[in-house]
Amino acid sequence: MGDSFGSAWWQGYATRLRRIAAARDPLALMPLDQTLAALGRTAETYEGLRKVPVDGVVGSLARAEDFDRLFRPRNRALRDRWRAIADAVGELPPVRLVRLGDMYFVEDGHHRIALARARGAEAVLAEVRSVCTVAFAMRCLTLADLPSKRAERMFLERVPLADADRTDLWLDDPADWFRLADSAEAWGFRQTLRGRVLRDRAELARAWWHEEVRPVVERVRNRESVAAPREIAVYVSYGLDHV
Repeated sequence: MGDSFGSAWWQGYATRLRRIAAARDPLALMPLDQTLAALGRTAETYEGLRKVPVDGVVGSLARAEDFDRLFRPRNRALRDRWRAIADAVGELPPVRLVRLGDMYFVEDGHHRIALARARGAEAVLAEVRSVCTVAFAMRCLTLADLPSKRAERMFLERVPLADADRTDLWLDDPADWFRLADSAEAWGFRQTLRGRVLRDRAELARAWWHEEVRPVVERVRNRESVAAPREIAVYVSYGLDHV
């Protein structure tokens, strides 16, 4: 029976399995709602009509299961719509996209993006609105990265680094972000015990980054003579426990 408990349970179980599989799939199209939930929304602006690099379009507002990250169709039911657009005469209308950092998500025009990719186009004309986020949205993000980015967003809410210092943040283990936030707040507390006035969290974050993190990173790099990819990774590896 379609309305039986067993049937409903198996449908839910199959859905969970698909989500687990999708989270491990580096070619899964990024869903906007899950990405925003992880990164945190702060503000929105309208950027207007402009050219957008096709390879920057890696997500969707509502059709993440119909295409993969390269906008190859995963649903055979899309065949007729694909052909109709492919056979259309004249210039296709602009697509509508939402931008988070380096990532673009399709609001309208999934087939047009798919055809642009299939035809080897480097850019598409798009109407773009931009959503600012707490944690920076890098183009390379996959579903598997969202737990770490969610932890990064929670770290930045406690230690609000300047925008210029946020673009290169990356840690694989979500637990490292919580250790880092505790360390920054403890550093700030020690400063206040010495009589220093830190007026707010932004001032604490700026002072901690420039007076604690960067000097430690510089000492470690000079000592180890090995160039690490990111300052924050160097500090977590050496600054929290060894310096």
